[in-house]
Amino acid sequence: MSRRPLQVMIGYDPHEAIAYHVLSHSIMRRASRSVSITPLYLPQLRQMGAYTRERGPTESTEFSITRFLTPWLAGFEGVSIFMDCDMLCRADITELEDIALADPYKDVFVVQHDYIPKNGYKFLGHYQAAYPKKNWSSVMVFNGHRYPTRTLVPQYVNTANPSDLHQFKWTHNVGSLPREWNHLVGEYGHNPEAKVVHYTLGGPWFAEYGNCEYADEWREEMKSATHAAEDTRAELPGPTG
Repeated sequence: MSRRPLQVMIGYDPHEAIAYHVLSHSIMRRASRSVSITPLYLPQLRQMGAYTRERGPTESTEFSITRFLTPWLAGFEGVSIFMDCDMLCRADITELEDIALADPYKDVFVVQHDYIPKNGYKFLGHYQAAYPKKNWSSVMVFNGHRYPTRTLVPQYVNTANPSDLHQFKWTHNVGSLPREWNHLVGEYGHNPEAKVVHYTLGGPWFAEYGNCEYADEWREEMKSATHAAEDTRAELPGPTG
């Protein structure tokens, strides 16, 4: 029996709408199995009563907290993935599902960054806060069957301290992903093997960051996503492993 589609939730912010669509396209055309991609669109989450918090002063995007609803929205079934929208996927996203299934005793898997941001500000002048486990939550792979993961219901997510959520105080079973699954542009040195490129300081959809690392590759992905022709098949750049 084939697996259900892998549930991937992507944070959506109206200031970076194009980033969401290009990331979705980059995931879809490299995935070797069926993937279901859902935007975490704040007005819809509010309309359905799933999210009731007011936006805090340190939240630079509309999905700063809603990301933790990912396993609940996926029905706590199988593996579900959250990704920030300011990313480019250069590999087969279903590899992350395989990693989670191979270690069913972990609640969530993340790239466990250990760094201090080089800049005090990021895109659109947002303050770049420094805190423990920063950017761990920008890519999360959840095992839905785990009890700590099942605590991420709206009642908890809507009332929990943001630092408790982002610092993973709701679980002590955090698995580690290789760094190439969340390569931080402008924070790490160039990594040609990066599988997920994260434009955490600002991406090439903003003129100010038009020459950042992997900017040309993102623009090529955007062209592919918006192109119409009889045959749109093309060689895919990026790692194959």
